[in-house]
Amino acid sequence: MQHYPYIFDEERVKSWIERNMNRYRDNGFGLWAVCLKNTGEMIGDCGLTLQNIEGEMLPEIGYHIRADQQRKGYAKEAAAAVRDWAFSNTDYPALYSYCKYTNTGSYKTAESIGMHFEKEYPDPDNKITHVSVIFREEA
Repeated sequence: MQHYPYIFDEERVKSWIERNMNRYRDNGFGLWAVCLKNTGEMIGDCGLTLQNIEGEMLPEIGYHIRADQQRKGYAKEAAAAVRDWAFSNTDYPALYSYCKYTNTGSYKTAESIGMHFEKEYPDPDNKITHVSVIFREEA
């Protein structure tokens, strides 16, 4: 959570769960659990959500992997699965990923699944938000 603009207290956790349940109801998709195959242990989440990116609601591949499980390729594997699912099951011409400009690991993960730098813009939560994109014909 080091790149998040706030800490998830109990109220924010409850709101996050409700928001994700609403995403499935309203959009038919949302975040998936990322689990280790050998143990079934949940180590994070990854999925497709609609996010406000510089004032526009866009389909975003997001991923959050527990700190002790990072740098093992799990985010890349999960994000690639979401990319493939989204292009097979939705009509979106492009998919995005965004993060705080200092979150190099996140945008490197986006690049590892074929995304490329789209833009950076000032944002009160992130100071500067970094945006990556992949178009359907690139996948």
